Amino acid sequence: MHGSARLYHWLEEEQISLAFTTYQTNRLFLVGRKENGHLAVNERLFDKPMGLYAKDDSLYLATRYQIWQLENRLGRNEQYQHGDRLYVPSQAHTTGDLNVHDVVVTAAQEIVFINTDFSCLAKLQAGYSFVPLWQPPFITKLAAEDRCHLNGLAMQDGKPTYVTACSETDEAAGWRNHRVDGGIVMHIPSSEIIARGLSMPHSPRWYQDKLWVLNSGTGELGYLNGERFEPVTFCPGFVRGLAFWKNFALVGLSKLRSKAFTGLTLETRLAADQMTAQCGLAVVDLNTGTVVHVLHIDGVVEELFDVLVLPGIRQPRALGFQTDDIDRLISFPGSGGLIVTKPTVKRPGLSQPTQTAGLPRPSQIENAEELPVKYQRVYHLTPENLLPYEAMTEPSLQKRWQSQPPRGEITGIAASLDGELIGLVIAEAWQEDEHQHAELLSSYVLPAYRHLSIERKLHQHLQKAIDPLSLRNQHDLK
Repeated sequence: MHGSARLYHWLEEEQISLAFTTYQTNRLFLVGRKENGHLAVNERLFDKPMGLYAKDDSLYLATRYQIWQLENRLGRNEQYQHGDRLYVPSQAHTTGDLNVHDVVVTAAQEIVFINTDFSCLAKLQAGYSFVPLWQPPFITKLAAEDRCHLNGLAMQDGKPTYVTACSETDEAAGWRNHRVDGGIVMHIPSSEIIARGLSMPHSPRWYQDKLWVLNSGTGELGYLNGERFEPVTFCPGFVRGLAFWKNFALVGLSKLRSKAFTGLTLETRLAADQMTAQCGLAVVDLNTGTVVHVLHIDGVVEELFDVLVLPGIRQPRALGFQTDDIDRLISFPGSGGLIVTKPTVKRPGLSQPTQTAGLPRPSQIENAEELPVKYQRVYHLTPENLLPYEAMTEPSLQKRWQSQPPRGEITGIAASLDGELIGLVIAEAWQEDEHQHAELLSSYVLPAYRHLSIERKLHQHLQKAIDPLSLRNQHDLK
């Protein structure tokens, strides 16, 4: 991750920091400034983080089956590890897997969100996974079928007012056949469609008396002028995640990685300009439409979802579930700030592997033999049905398929714990010149389990699964 020449100076001049989510690699990123002129990047693991919202001194984060409130636990002028904000997961509402996209906090202090799987706007309420508030008139039934891919939510005067969807279809996953020009924008109070013909629109935001929208399938930031979408600038990526600061827009960019991104106008335009899709953040001058600063992201992170500006913050940090900081950082009225507890004896229960919110910590797991890990062969693998597991492949298989399509049978071995995937190895076997060959394509284990012998056992199971003749001729998996 690296910024363009003046990104650091711009953040310093504006006295702001940034936050963004990537569900593709399960991370919340906080980007601030160190004193030495370098960017300060803090990342925390959450399960499929998507919608992100800031209210008062808290962040609200939609994850796979929970909506979290992360509240700042630092007092004024207090710091922790050079950070001037420390966002701690403090409350969570378990919704179940609703594929929640945008989330907001209204003027009435209600947490409202886009329930994409059930094609509705919803809120949290005790005793329920969610309470539906509104649904497009063309949606005839609340069913977990992602009928129109309702995804973006804009507020006006503290009230949910506009939504975006990829289509106006009423059948399960019907939006997938309308990605090029089926996108719509709707006005919630009137339930009317106010714009059509968009390509996978996302991240509607009301700002400076305009409704701004990302026309993701064309790579454009723009606004609605009546029913017409007026593009302001083109960005070299699938645009998703939008925030504003003064006369600037911050736009999230994603690479064209999955099948859902293919066949779009964006692809054609990039090819015509001999460009490739990028991942990162673009800062756009609204007066000129010029991209003035960029945060480039390379490596395993290829997609972003939501973006925030954090005013008046120099170096934000957050606590996750992977270290014992969340155990030991304590505060209470009159404590004078954070207290770091230092237990001197081994407390009961810490020696046993336990499942905590988020992901298990390495300190809680001492021996893989004590874990009920299930190893299972996965059959009939293709580049398409491997897409949902891209975050569990290293190196990236999607990058591989772009330059080198499969040559033979793809075989996988999965390691799971209590039904959750924690490791995956993939190999390919093919015949060439009357000889059998096999190659290891990907090997990945979640960080919390890498100190155990799980990856070694995955490879052992894979060796047994591949035809022994293939291995003899090749001597071993590469």
